[in-house]
Order: sequence, then C-alpha cells, then structure tokens
Amino acid sequence: MGERVTWAQRSAVRFFALLSICLGGFLLIAGNGWESRAQEEAPAGGTALVLHIEGPIGPATSDYIVSGLETARERGAKAVILQMDTPGGLDTSMREIIRAILDSSVPVLSYVSPSGARAASAGTYILYASHIAAMAPGTNLGAATPVAVGGGGLPMPGGEPEKPQSGEDEEDGGSGKAGSGDAMKAKMVNDAVAYIRSLAEMRGRNADWAEQAVREAESLSASKALEENVIDIQAATLANLLAQADGRTVRISGEDVTLATKELMTEDLAPDWRNELLALVTSPNVALILMMIGIYGIIFEFMNPGAIYPGTVGAICLVLALYAFAALPVNVAGAGLILLGMVLIVAEAFSPSFGALGIGGTIALLIGATILIDTEAPGFQVSWYVLAGIATATLAFTYLVAHLAVSSFRQRVTTGKEEMTGMIATVLDWEDGRGFVLAHSERWRAVSDAPLEAGDAVTIDEIDGLTLHVSPQENKPGGSRAL
Repeated sequence: MGERVTWAQRSAVRFFALLSICLGGFLLIAGNGWESRAQEEAPAGGTALVLHIEGPIGPATSDYIVSGLETARERGAKAVILQMDTPGGLDTSMREIIRAILDSSVPVLSYVSPSGARAASAGTYILYASHIAAMAPGTNLGAATPVAVGGGGLPMPGGEPEKPQSGEDEEDGGSGKAGSGDAMKAKMVNDAVAYIRSLAEMRGRNADWAEQAVREAESLSASKALEENVIDIQAATLANLLAQADGRTVRISGEDVTLATKELMTEDLAPDWRNELLALVTSPNVALILMMIGIYGIIFEFMNPGAIYPGTVGAICLVLALYAFAALPVNVAGAGLILLGMVLIVAEAFSPSFGALGIGGTIALLIGATILIDTEAPGFQVSWYVLAGIATATLAFTYLVAHLAVSSFRQRVTTGKEEMTGMIATVLDWEDGRGFVLAHSERWRAVSDAPLEAGDAVTIDEIDGLTLHVSPQENKPGGSRAL
C-alpha cells in the first residue's frame, strides 16, 4: 500500500511539472508573438508620447507628468509633447514638473494648444524649461507674478501691479523691486525672477521678457511670442509641430542632440487610475468633505460602539483627507481652527451644553475651512457651497444633540432611587410605625408616621439608605404602581 501511495504521489508531481512546462512554453511563445506583432505595428520612425496638462497644476498633474516622462524613457519614445492649457497652479507642483523635464533623457516639446488655450503663470515657467517651446495660433502665455504669499502658489495675478509708494521707489524705474513695501512679496518675486531667468538662459530664450512676465504680469500672443524669442515654433497642429522641430538641436544631459521628429507617430498617454484618484482627493473641496465624513464617522462610532461601519468608513475617509492635505499648501492657523471646532463639537456630543459648544465649534470650523488652503492659485480655493453644506450639517448635528439633551432633562428619571420616589408600594406587615413593603417585587423596610395595615397601598416619599419613608396612597394621588 505504501508503494502505491508513493507511486501516485510521484505521478502527480510529474503531471504538474509537465503542465507547468507546457504553460510556461505557451506563455513564452505567445509573448514572443505579441512582441513581434508590436514591433511590426510600431512606426518605423518611432513614437512621440503626448501628455496633457489641462486646468490648474497640482500634485496630481505633477505625478502624471513625472510618471509620463519615465514611461517615455522606458518605452524608448523619441519625444514627449506636453500639450498645455492651464491658468497656473501650485509652485511646488510646477517645480517638480520642471525638475523632471530638466532631468529627462527624452526631448520635451511643450505645446500650448488648441487655439484659445493659455499657458499662464506656472505654465509659462514650464514652457521656458522645455527643450522646444511651441504655441498654436490664438493662444497666449505670461502673467507669471506670484501673488499668494506663503502658499506656494503661482496663480494669475488678481489685478494690476502695485505702484511705487515713494520717490525712492520711483527712482528704481518702476522695476517693482520695492514698490509694494512688502518684504515677503519682494522676496518671492525676486526668487521667481531668478528662477525663470535661469531657465531662459539655459534654453537661449528671451530672459528680459520673462522677468517682465513675473514683475509686471506681462502676457504675449503666440505670434508676438515667436517674434520676441520667447517660443521656438508656432504650429497649428501636432504634425506641423513635429515637422518644424525636425533637425533642431537641443541640449539633453549636457550633450547636443539633433531632433528627428518628422516621421514620428503621436500617441496619447492618458492618466492611470492612480492619477485620477490623486486628482480627485487633492481637490480642496473633496479633501474637506472627506475630512468631515471621517470625523463624523469616528464620532458616531464612539457614540455607538460596535456599529463598525461608521468607524470604518470614517477612518478611510480621514486617512485620504490627511494624505490630500499633506500634498496641498495648508495654513496652520486654518488647520488649528478646524481641530478646535471638532473638539468643541465632540464636547457638545458627550457633554451637552444646549448648543453653546456646538455653535462655537461650527464657527471655528467654518473660519478654519475658509483659510485652510493657503494659496490663491486658481482651482485650489474651497467652494462657498461646500462651506455652506458643512455649516448646515454641523448645525444640524448640534441641534440634534441639544434636542436630545433637552428631551432627556424633561423626562422622568427611570433608574436609581429617584425612579422609586413617588411609586406605589404594598404593605406586607406593619407594627408601631414600621414594617415591610413590597416595591419592585422586592421586600423593603419602611417607616411612616401614619397608621398602616397589611395590604394597604402606600406612596414612597423618600429613600434613606435601605429604608423607605412612605405615606398612605390616598394622600399622594397620581403615583405609579409598583409591581
């Protein structure tokens, strides 16, 4: 019997080994076939990957561009085209994109397109950093003045640059170096000027106009930008862009490289699910809503231990919100006010103050949410509709807690010795002003100044330790009967 089992085991091992070899061979042959088919279908001239920058530039955009450039390198793409239409965005995200472009071993062609698009603020810096800068007719770039102090944003300016405020400032020729009188803003402007000038000098483009775009919020059309040597190419289509870029020499990793882009086929590289998720959660409005859901879910879990679902959903939402806020320019004061507001709301839930703590917490929460995102970059402000929704939900929660507190104070106590006061008991035996009564199906020692007999109904007036003070029931009408 032992030999037969051993033989069966050996046969099973051989069968699975043979099956594994066959499966591996099939996958190898299929993989080679797919690779050969891909090579046959690949264009002879190579591929240019097209990445799209649309809307405000934030953490999701920088992650998409950085990973896209890495994908282009891994796939052996001959060029990367950044097709842009952006009003600007966060300085930190912009610098991550520029660092990726400067480190890229694949030539990057930034292209402001389609007609009517713009590369404002952060988009101008990215255009200057690219190996080839191009624009479609009917587009514009510029307005690169940083106006959000402390937030790391580079939005479009909200108005005209400030005028010099003293004669000494006017002697500077209106350069804007000290016109605002704000040392912090002057520091930001000077840093931005130095940064964009270094990019212009690296790519051989108009550095003086770049400085004007930062200091004076200058903008240019596509045709004027070509005349001023701000861009290299004006092209109506991607094919025209690749044709004009063909034969140009760019510097990549310290070496001069001649572009061969005329025969390239373009391929769009769409954001993957990770980029889409990052774009969703790093929206300030979504992040704030996730944080509120997380906090309320945890509060409800503590108020109802064992509910599981509120705590689980709340924890997930809170972690996502914290991740989003870690990627966004958060104002410390705003975060502190939100934390204070939530502490007050939790205190209202566990120590009801009839709405005082809840209303104070709501006010602190709203002020904190309003100033939470420390930037004026377009697309990164908290919506007033979201704030109104949060205020409504918080006030509703406060009202519910206050209503329950008031209702509980109005209701008669149903436990403890307070609950027994006023109840009706039955005398079991009585002698000389004391005896025993039946209350709550229990035998209690009782005393009374009134003459009582066994079977009389009495009302419990007071409880002194384990002794009840009772009186005849007819003197205390309306009491509840003891069982």
